[in-house]
Amino acid sequence: MSQVDDVLAALADPMRRRVLDLVAAKGPVSASALATELPVSRQAIVKHLGVLEKAELVASVRAGRENNFSVRSDALDATATWMASLASQWDKRLAAIKKIAEG
Repeated sequence: MSQVDDVLAALADPMRRRVLDLVAAKGPVSASALATELPVSRQAIVKHLGVLEKAELVASVRAGRENNFSVRSDALDATATWMASLASQWDKRLAAIKKIAEG
């Protein structure tokens, strides 16, 4: 699986997007701290963070007994670049169809 595939698969789940949004908003944060703000168990949050970490969307650093998670932007940037390229290709195709239809 490519990095873009991993990112898109990770972000397909609405709860993972919420977890990622909270990690981005709070900076380095533990799963326990996230559990106070989400309607799922700490264990579920840890699983979501594992998927996000595998997709390289978050990174963890050990702090005492817990891991603190922070956002990594490289994978998101690569995915955004791929999506912009795809959108550009479609724009060109639609412009060609419009030219043919109007011509």
